[in-house]
Amino acid sequence: MVSLTDLPSPSTAYAAYASISASFMLLQTTFHQIVPRPVQDFLLSAFFRIFKRTNTSLLNLVIDQFDGMSRNDLFDSFELYMSTKTNPKTHRLKLTKSSKEKHINIKLAQSEKIMDVFQDIEIKWLFICEESDNSARNSSGRPSSKIPDDFGNRPWQFKTKQWFELSFEKVHKDVVINSYIPYVLEESKAIRNAKKVVKLHTLANNAYFAETPAWDSINLEHPSTFEKLAMEPSEKKALRDDLDLFVQRKEYYKSVGRAWKRGYLLYGPPGTGKSSLIAAIANYLKFDIYDLQLMNVKHDSGLRKLLLATANRSILVIEDIDCSVELPDRNAKPVPSDRHPRDVQFTLSGLLNFIDGLWSSCGDERIIIFTTNNKEKLDPALLRPGRMDKHIHMSYLSFNGFKTLASNYLDLRDQHWRYGEIEELIGSTEVTPAEVAEELMKTSDADACLGGLVSFLRGKKRERSVDDKDDEECADGIQPIPEAKRIKANGWQ
Repeated sequence: MVSLTDLPSPSTAYAAYASISASFMLLQTTFHQIVPRPVQDFLLSAFFRIFKRTNTSLLNLVIDQFDGMSRNDLFDSFELYMSTKTNPKTHRLKLTKSSKEKHINIKLAQSEKIMDVFQDIEIKWLFICEESDNSARNSSGRPSSKIPDDFGNRPWQFKTKQWFELSFEKVHKDVVINSYIPYVLEESKAIRNAKKVVKLHTLANNAYFAETPAWDSINLEHPSTFEKLAMEPSEKKALRDDLDLFVQRKEYYKSVGRAWKRGYLLYGPPGTGKSSLIAAIANYLKFDIYDLQLMNVKHDSGLRKLLLATANRSILVIEDIDCSVELPDRNAKPVPSDRHPRDVQFTLSGLLNFIDGLWSSCGDERIIIFTTNNKEKLDPALLRPGRMDKHIHMSYLSFNGFKTLASNYLDLRDQHWRYGEIEELIGSTEVTPAEVAEELMKTSDADACLGGLVSFLRGKKRERSVDDKDDEECADGIQPIPEAKRIKANGWQ
C-alpha cells in the first residue's frame, strides 16, 4: 500500500510536467523543421486513415476527382461548396484566378479539414491530395524536363490524385446521402451561377470551310439589364415572368414530352433595342450566348454539329433571319446563296428540324431567339408555336421608355419641366430608343440635353408631316416636291 509520504510533492510533479512539455515542444519544432511539408501531410493523412479504420461507428464517403476517364461532377460541386465554409480555424487555403475570371477562387489545401452541420448532424470534410514520388521524373530516374506534349497536357499533372472524404456517424447515412448531398449540390449550383461569367460564342474564322465548324468565345461585357431597357414596364415584367417560369419547369417539360427549350421572335424596326434585350436576357439568366451567322454555315450537317456543340443553359441567337441568308423553300432543291456561290446545301427544312425536330431534344434549358426587321417576310413555318413560342414587338420609343433613358443617361429621377412637351412629341412621331439615346449622350447638362432633344423631335415631326403630305399627293396623282426644294422650304441647312 502506498502511503501519502511516498507521493511526489506538487513542485516535483509540476517540474516533471514542464520538462515533458518542453521536450514535446522541442520534438515538434524539430519535426517541422526537418521533415518536409509533403511528408508531414502524407503522415497526417495516413494517421487519419488508420484512426478511421479503428473507429467502427463512423462512415466515410469518398468523392474522387475523376470517375475513370471522366471528371466527377460531384467533386467539382463539393469543391465549390467547401470554398464558402472556411472559418477562423482553417489553416491553409489555395487561391486561383485566370485572366478571364473576375472572381478569386478559394479552395482547400492538402489535408485541410472543415466541419459542417446539417440537421444537427456533424459532418467532417477532409481534402486529400497525393502525388506520386516519380511525378517529376522520367523513366531513367532523372528530373523530367516538364515539356508539355502536343495537346498541351503536362505529364506530371496526371500523377496527382485528389479526393474528398466525408466522415459522420453511420446512423445518419440515409439523411446525408438523400438530403445533405442534394442540398450541397443545390448550394454549389447557386454559387456557380452567382460567379459565372457570361460568354459570347461566335463561329471560328474558318467555320465555313471547315469540315467540323467550331465556336470561339469571349466574355460578354454588355451591361444591358431589364432595368435599363427602354421598354414598357408591363412588357418587361411579362418577359421576366415568362423566363422565370421556363427555367423552373424542367419536370413539367419532361412530363408532357417536350424538349426543355423556349423560342422568342423579336421583330421591329432597326434601333429599337433587340440586341440589348438579348444581352439583358443573358445577364438575367446567366446563360451563354451563341451567335449563329447562317451565312457561315455551308451544310445542314455543319449546322447540326454546331448545335450539338452548344452547352445547356444557353441562348442560340439568329439575328436578321429574313436577310442573313437565302433559305430555300422546304420542298425545293437547295439553292446556293449569292454570298457563298459554292455548293451550299443549307435548307430551311434542316433549320426547322434542329429547332423543333428530333435534334432539338439534344440539350436542356435552351432558348432560341430570332430577330427580324420584317416579320411578314418570314416563312410561316418558322413562326408557329413550338418554334417561336412568344413574339415580342420591339416598337418605337414610348414616353415610359424615354424616362428610363433619361434616368440612365442623365440621372433624372424626378419630373423635368420639358417632360410635357417631350411626351407630346414622342406620341406624335416615330423615334427609336437608339436615336434618343444618341441625343442624350451629347452633353451631361440635363437642361441643354433635353433642349436639344426637343429640337430633334420637332425636326422628326416636320419630316414626318412632309412625308405624309407626299404620300397624299402621290395618291392624288400630284408630283411630290423634290428633296432639295423641300429642305430649302423648311429652312433646314
